[in-house]
Amino acid sequence: MILTGADILMPDPAGPQPCCRMTGLAVEITAGRVTRIGPPEPGRGPVVELAGGVLAAGFVDVQVNGGGGVLLNDSPTAAAVATMAEAHRAFGTTALLPTLITDDLATTRAAIAGVLEAIAAGVPGVAGIHLEGPVLGPKRPGVHRAELFRALDQEMVDLLASFKQAAPDHACLVTLAPESAPQGAIAALVRRGVKVALGHSDAPFELARRAIAEGASGFTHLFNAMSPLASREPGMVGAALEDPGAFAGLIMDGAHVHPASARVALKAMGAGRLALVSDAMSAVGTTLDRFDLYGTTVMVRGESCWTPDGVLAGSNLDMMGAVRNAVTLMGVPLETACAMAADTPARWAGIDGRHGSIATERAADLVWINDRLQVAGVWQAGVRVV
Repeated sequence: MILTGADILMPDPAGPQPCCRMTGLAVEITAGRVTRIGPPEPGRGPVVELAGGVLAAGFVDVQVNGGGGVLLNDSPTAAAVATMAEAHRAFGTTALLPTLITDDLATTRAAIAGVLEAIAAGVPGVAGIHLEGPVLGPKRPGVHRAELFRALDQEMVDLLASFKQAAPDHACLVTLAPESAPQGAIAALVRRGVKVALGHSDAPFELARRAIAEGASGFTHLFNAMSPLASREPGMVGAALEDPGAFAGLIMDGAHVHPASARVALKAMGAGRLALVSDAMSAVGTTLDRFDLYGTTVMVRGESCWTPDGVLAGSNLDMMGAVRNAVTLMGVPLETACAMAADTPARWAGIDGRHGSIATERAADLVWINDRLQVAGVWQAGVRVV
């Protein structure tokens, strides 16, 4: 199959931006992978003519708590994971990490088993798992249940690393607070193949730097639930902005982060280190205006979610919405926004060998975006699913 008729967003490692827009090219797909990118050549296979717009790499979302009416914490099963993946697929997400926020150990084990079962069943788009907690800091809990927080002892290292042991080709991302991790514990997780992100933490700058030195590679939802940048204490935010190799997730729903703060982060980190994430809850892909979390009714207001006492509780954001907001609120080109939604999170999760860019031998995971910045089509492993 050959896709043609739209501009193509491709990696541009030599340019000022992480990807560039190419015109007049076609993408050839064979057996679920991109096999050729170049001028159209008649007779090479069936041709699908796209009516303008751009063809970008399918989005990679490393923080997806729910979607399609289900929340992983409430239903830590393969069926729930499949529902979440299907809901987000409609908005251009072709690879995601189902995310469990802090819960008891039984639910944590069930979520790991459920995601592994979904992978074994071949549920499209399940690229791994994200465990956001329970090793978090009590001073920055957000909506997490602080009474369930635990230190990163050997039992927790073994539990958090068990997914990677069972699925070595998939991503395992763990969000933790450095103050809850004894010296050497983060390094122990990283040695077992786990990607460690720092979040829900009041850690000072030097403690965050120690965690990075042990192998932590990023920061979960930058600015939110972490010690801020101040004049004499750079905090977690300062550590994220200052480190040349750290990634960070950004929830661009217009409520979690002011657009000016997001622009400052982009100037400091660049699009190659700042990844758009949804932090999506169960309402994405539905008409729900409220849902239950930990026994509390959470209200959906536009693209954000709030508890009755005014605490942000994830978002009602999808990745196409995040890209659109990056363009309209942050003022970045579409090429940059798409790189932040695909290539950057794929590299952070360590799955960029398969996902995150339109390149030969990568999975043919593609999103067609029209001139109104809406999803016009989605292909997953070369099969049109939207």
